[in-house]
Amino acid sequence: MTDHSTPWPVGAPAWVDISVTDIERSKAFYSAVLSWDYDGGGEEFGGYLNATVDGRRVAGMAPPMEGMPEPPHVWTVYVAVEDSAAAEQAITGAGGTTLMPPMEVGPFGTMALYADPTGAGFGTWQSGTHQGFERTGEHGSPSWIEAMVGDYERGTEFYTQVFGWHYQDISAGTMKYAMFGVPGEEPPMSGGIGEVEAGQPPAWTLNIEVGDVDAAAQRVKDAGGQVTTEPFDFEFGRLALVTGPDGEAFGLVTSSPAA
Repeated sequence: MTDHSTPWPVGAPAWVDISVTDIERSKAFYSAVLSWDYDGGGEEFGGYLNATVDGRRVAGMAPPMEGMPEPPHVWTVYVAVEDSAAAEQAITGAGGTTLMPPMEVGPFGTMALYADPTGAGFGTWQSGTHQGFERTGEHGSPSWIEAMVGDYERGTEFYTQVFGWHYQDISAGTMKYAMFGVPGEEPPMSGGIGEVEAGQPPAWTLNIEVGDVDAAAQRVKDAGGQVTTEPFDFEFGRLALVTGPDGEAFGLVTSSPAA
């Protein structure tokens, strides 16, 4: 198992979360599909929950906030930073847009929300007592996270300027794509960056590891979600694209041993 107990390096994906319309429905869905349990949920933090696998935190989930506009129902990816204020300056200086300025979340850490210059939304997380993912690459935990940007050259330039990313290009044909790494990471394996297809909105995307993609895709259907792309084999394993109770998109992947 790939467990983690220290802060993630600056520039690496460190956490994901989502706001949902019906917290009990979403809890039941992800428990059925991914075997998630939950902790947290106190009123002082708006009912925010940590999803766990074997007691290890893997994602966050928040109920609707009374009196607030309904947020978009998408998985938000947070990138690790050491200093949220300095990160905001770097992001806006490189052409990004602040959607929500840095906000302390009790002793847990400091969050902020941005859009990169191509339109892909993401967050930053300066860890306190909550250091982000405590498990990755195992059943029910994040496996591969990628920034699918509106302009590949502009996107790679932005994330290098802000987070020091470097790349291993694996583009093929008209598909522009690279694996990215944080400073000192060789080979670059923190995640991926690519260019969205024409007509698709730029977005960060989440893929979750499962033991059996076909069985997990069936659980999605049985739990009330949808399979938008049926399971298929690719270079690094087997993948299906699905949506959850609020239409939120994510991937299910069973990685090949070599990957």
